[in-house]
Amino acid sequence: MGATRAAGPAGAAGRAAALAPATVAAALGLWGLDRGSMWRDEGATFQVARRSVTEILRLLGSVDVVHGLYYLLMHVVLAVRADEVTLRLPSVAATAGTAALVGVLGSRLARPRVGLWAGLLYAVNPFVGHYAQEGRSYALVAAGAALATLLLVRAAERGSAARWAAYGAAVAVTGLLHEFAVLLLPAHGLTLLVSCVPWRTWRGWACAALAACAAVAPLALFSRGQSGQVSWIRTPGSAQVRALVLDFAGPGSAVAAVTLALAALALLAPLPRSGPPEAPRLPLHAVALPLALVPPVLLYAASQSTPVFLDRYLLFCLAGVPLLAAAGAERLLGFLPWRGVAVAAGVAAVVASFLGQFAVHQRERLPASRGDEPARVAAAVGRLARPGDAVLFLPHHERRTALIYPRDFTGLRDLTLRRTAAASGTLYGEETGASELRRRIGRLPPGTRVWAVWDTTTVGGRWFRAQRAEYAKSRVLGALCREESTVFVRGGAVSRYACASDGSKPPDGGVTSPPPPSHR
Repeated sequence: MGATRAAGPAGAAGRAAALAPATVAAALGLWGLDRGSMWRDEGATFQVARRSVTEILRLLGSVDVVHGLYYLLMHVVLAVRADEVTLRLPSVAATAGTAALVGVLGSRLARPRVGLWAGLLYAVNPFVGHYAQEGRSYALVAAGAALATLLLVRAAERGSAARWAAYGAAVAVTGLLHEFAVLLLPAHGLTLLVSCVPWRTWRGWACAALAACAAVAPLALFSRGQSGQVSWIRTPGSAQVRALVLDFAGPGSAVAAVTLALAALALLAPLPRSGPPEAPRLPLHAVALPLALVPPVLLYAASQSTPVFLDRYLLFCLAGVPLLAAAGAERLLGFLPWRGVAVAAGVAAVVASFLGQFAVHQRERLPASRGDEPARVAAAVGRLARPGDAVLFLPHHERRTALIYPRDFTGLRDLTLRRTAAASGTLYGEETGASELRRRIGRLPPGTRVWAVWDTTTVGGRWFRAQRAEYAKSRVLGALCREESTVFVRGGAVSRYACASDGSKPPDGGVTSPPPPSHR
């Protein structure tokens, strides 16, 4: 009877440790979810996921294969409703699920209040919140990694073929969402090593790990042929390491210092293993530290020769930091005589952490928190252009604005498009050359206005001048047309040109130079 009474509160506390963080994460994710503009990466998701399955598969043969599973998932989601909020809802749900899983991990590896604090710390982290509100795969990868880690803990406690199969499946699916998630495996291997698990556990883990690697290997091999997509990433140094630490621990120096101090305390005075001897559990620090440390270290090392080190690729291992910080808080607050006081003190600390980072959370909900605002560029075109006008995109990837917001480009003729993005199996379509552009401008009816949509972060710079086709387009435009006005918005510009119907230079024009790059 006494055991039953004890199990009830413990079970309720465990559920609260999962539900409370999930609720907070969902609320923060929904707060300001509609920013009024998708940025370019979200735009890729939006326009690709709305293609047919056949068209998506054709695209993956040449580009973005690493996001293939995510695009197929979003194809189903956006079939329900295609707008910016729906685009981001899977990331909100995944973040809420990850916060709940972190709570479950803390409860299982220590006790429910540790899980509660860890889950809440994860939920209020601004870096987590950033990707909770982004229509990309990273929040889903984080959820898969947290689930795989929980399944590892369960399988290590009392391994069975079914448990190890579930673990291997979770790692495989997470790796198919993003191939760098396979870095979970060396982290989990180190967890088992420092936990001194028996041979049968190693055998089960090795079989599951090999199966997961076999599932992800074709994606990894095929994606090597598309490595040009990440050729812009630079070799990381100390600045990138510092930025990642602040992403994981908190952007404010005070919050980061407290988080790291608590994590250090958890490592210097680790919590003992919990659970009965017949079902030994992995120590919390043995799970959390490798999760937080091993993937970044391995990716950083690999990036010294092949740069691929980006903070968003490592969101999936952030959960280790709040687990350690919560364990350190347990060491500090565990001496309090009343359990409720300790729980309340920990929650108050999380609230203080959130308030200390509130300004960052507010900034994350502004369109300016992302790289660009194509909605403003599209709105400028929609406001200024009229049906029958022509449009030119410089460089060609600026066509994404029309693919994301096609309504603002209704009735405009694309001067360089040869085949649409969907038909050509590309992100932005196939274009004609400069000679065909010259002919098309020469065939424009008298009085036709040409609208040039510029990416002001690249046009006029060294990269743009090195792109022969793009630079040739700008030269043709400048030679045959006269710039009359330009509207600048953040990251882009829309210029109106008047062109002579016979293809000659309009009077009083001069050669128009591309607008200078703007600062983000």
